[in-house]
Order: sequence, then C-alpha cells, then structure tokens
Amino acid sequence: MARRALKLASLTAAASGIYLYGSKFLDPSDFGVVRVGRTIATTALITYDYLTSLRSVPYGSEEYNFLKSQVHLRSAERLRKLCCVNRGTFIKVGQHLGALDYLLPEEYTRTLKVLHNQAPQSTRQEIEQVIREDLGKEVLLLVVKQIFPDFEFMWLVEEAKKNLPLELDFLHEGRNAEKVADMFKNFDFLKVPRIYWELSSSRVLLMEFMEGGQVNDRAYMERNGIDVNEISRNLGKLYSEMIFVNGFVHCDPHPGNVLVKKCPASGKAHIILLDHGLYQVLSESFRMDYCRLWQALIKADMKRVQKYSRRLGAGDMYPLFACVVTARSWEAVNRGIDKSPVSASEDMEIRSNTAAYLPQITQLLNNVPRQMLLLLKTNDLLRGIELALNTRASSSSFLNMSRCCIRAVSKYQRSKSHSLYRKAQISLTEALSLWQISLYELFLWLKGSQLGNWVIALLRRRHHSMY
Repeated sequence: MARRALKLASLTAAASGIYLYGSKFLDPSDFGVVRVGRTIATTALITYDYLTSLRSVPYGSEEYNFLKSQVHLRSAERLRKLCCVNRGTFIKVGQHLGALDYLLPEEYTRTLKVLHNQAPQSTRQEIEQVIREDLGKEVLLLVVKQIFPDFEFMWLVEEAKKNLPLELDFLHEGRNAEKVADMFKNFDFLKVPRIYWELSSSRVLLMEFMEGGQVNDRAYMERNGIDVNEISRNLGKLYSEMIFVNGFVHCDPHPGNVLVKKCPASGKAHIILLDHGLYQVLSESFRMDYCRLWQALIKADMKRVQKYSRRLGAGDMYPLFACVVTARSWEAVNRGIDKSPVSASEDMEIRSNTAAYLPQITQLLNNVPRQMLLLLKTNDLLRGIELALNTRASSSSFLNMSRCCIRAVSKYQRSKSHSLYRKAQISLTEALSLWQISLYELFLWLKGSQLGNWVIALLRRRHHSMY
C-alpha cells in the first residue's frame, strides 16, 4: 500500500511538472533550453523528494502524515516558484490548481493561491512568445506518452492551439466583455468594466478600473457586511444562465477574476467579472444534452444519467463521468446530489479516488467533446469558490440550475414545434415546473427562518392539544 501511495504521489508530481512544462516551451532562440532545464529539474526534485522522504516510514502513521504534509508544502512552493519564473501560461495553470480546494491537498492550494492576485507581469515579448509554443508541446507530449502509456495528454495541445490566440487578442476580449454585459444587463448585481475602444487595439486594452475583494475572501465579505450566501447564490445564478440558457460561458472564474464589492449608495453587493479573453460557445445539441444530464443528476435518475453521459462521450465510463461532473462520490450521485452536502468522509474518498483513477480520468478527458473540457475547468474553479465560502452543494445552487435547465429545454422544444397546441402545452408544463421549484424554495426558507420555526411550533402545540 505504501509503495502504491509513493508511486501515485511521485507520478502526480511528475505529471504536474510535465503539464506545466507543456504549457511553456520556447524555441532555443527564446532561451527555451533554460526554461526546459528549469522545469525538468523542478519535476525531478519533487519526484525525488516524495520517493525518498516517505520511503522508510510506515504508511498511515502520524510520522508519515506529518512528513507527507511537509513534502506537499515543499513541492507546492517549488511549483509556485516555477510558475513565477517561467511565467506565461505557467501562471494560468498555477491559478487553476490554486482554486481546487476540494480536490488538492491544502498545502498546494494555499501556496498557489498567491498567483490569483500576485502573479508576476509578463513583457510584451514574453506574451508574443506564447503563440510559438505549439510545436514544442507536441514533441514533449509524444515523449510523455512513451514514458506514461496510461496517460492521454494530446487534448492539451488541441485546446491550447485553439484558445491561446483568442486569449491574446485584446479586441476579442473587449467584444466578449461587451457581449456578456449586454446579455446580463438585467442582473443588477453584475458589473463588467466598460471598454474604451478609442484607446484600445489588438495589443492594448483600456477598460474601466474596478476594485473589490476576491470572491473567495470570506473575511473581506464579513468585514464589509456582504452576505456570503447571496454572493454564492448570485454567482451560481450567473453561471447557470451562461451554461444552460445562453451557451456563452466565461471559462476563467478564478478568484482573481471575480471580485465583490458593496455599493455605498444602494448597499447592494456587486459581483465584478474580469478577464473576458476565454469564453466557450456551446453548440445547441451539446447544451441540451448537458441540461438533461444535470436534470437527471438532480433527480437521481440513473437511466437518464447513463443515457446523456454516453451522448456526451463518456461511453462505459459514465459512472466516473458523473462523479467528475458533480465532484461527488458515486454513492452520493445514486442517492441524489441535492439530498445532502459533501461530508468530510466523502471529501476524503473523492481525493483518494482521484489519484487512484488518474489514468481513467485522463482517458475520459480525451474522449469527451472539447466543449466539455473548459466547462469542467469552470466547474472546478466555481467549486473552489463555494468551498472557500462554505456554501458548496447548497440547495439554492441546485434550484437555480433546475430553473435554468427547465427554461432552456422548454425554449428548445418550442423552437422545434410547429403546433400552437404543443407550444402551449410546453409552456404550461414549464410554468408548473417552475412554480413547483418556487414552492419548494419557499418551504426551505420557512424551514430555516424564525417565522417558519414559530409556525411549526404552533402547529405542534395545536396537534398536542387536540389529543
């Protein structure tokens, strides 16, 4: 067991280092040899540390757990330094890892969180060099495939080829910002910086300055009188609308890109959405399958979970896919993910199984549609925020998702129907379903409020007095 744990730890460390390396390979003319050497050395050092520090210590003992924590901390600090010194898309990967509180050891997330708001700035020359990365990535990942035949990394190359040029085009980012601001103009809690087009170009983007606390900073919210549950509820509402209704999804919601601030005049809490370079446009067929998958997951309808997981490319790995999408155990998925929050034992099970099923997870990621990859990344970042705010798997998030799924599917069904009677029937079913959700939401509010407790106590007293 100890040998297996050591192997998994070293393999995970190596994969992390290689993934980071694959995100920043330069031609020799750009001093790539130095960066490559630095990355290989860091990866080797992390792997050696895991293998030697834990080798002779009984697995599961107090000493083992203490030493493992120290190795985690040293390794996380090495990865942070590697991200800072190699810059570019290393920072992007480090920011993502720092947001995975529910998945990675605390030592890693605590150390890498620094990159959310203290990332080193890149020069224009370094930014332009990112465009020239692809050939180096392909060569490296082919080598990695030979070393680790159980792992599938080539989807990283495909996504990088498509997304990096878009993220570096500031005119594209400005258009995305204006599009999402117009799309959600009725959400008074959402603020998107205004773009000053007359002073912007493909290389320079000038926008309105906005400031606030990071969305995962619970202490900031408490100091400024911001309702944590309201922020979590509104963030979930925003992303449910993006994913299920509009199919236009901001795919980089790490805490440095989502700020919160209380308006002095109105007293309302605002969510400020930054960095609009990376959006995923979902096809209609994908969006409908994803809607129906989530409806099945919320209802614990295993037949439909299997059906729509397969349609989304999971094949026979649909149980693993359901767990990856929800970040819940298979037992919780079968029971109903809205029935209970994540327990400490389930959280530990998820972390353990992630390491044990890493080859299968990478194979799954290689099989699903490319649209799914950025959605999974977005889900990871949002769950990290919910965990920091202690609002993960709240009933309000599932209610928002349910509403959006019902509206999206109903709108799609009406668009495909040519019968006025059928359209009216769909609209009536939609209205009844939304009314049921509102009624259930009212029940939950009464159950958790003082008024609700008073009414329940009064009814109990009347019941006892009758008998």
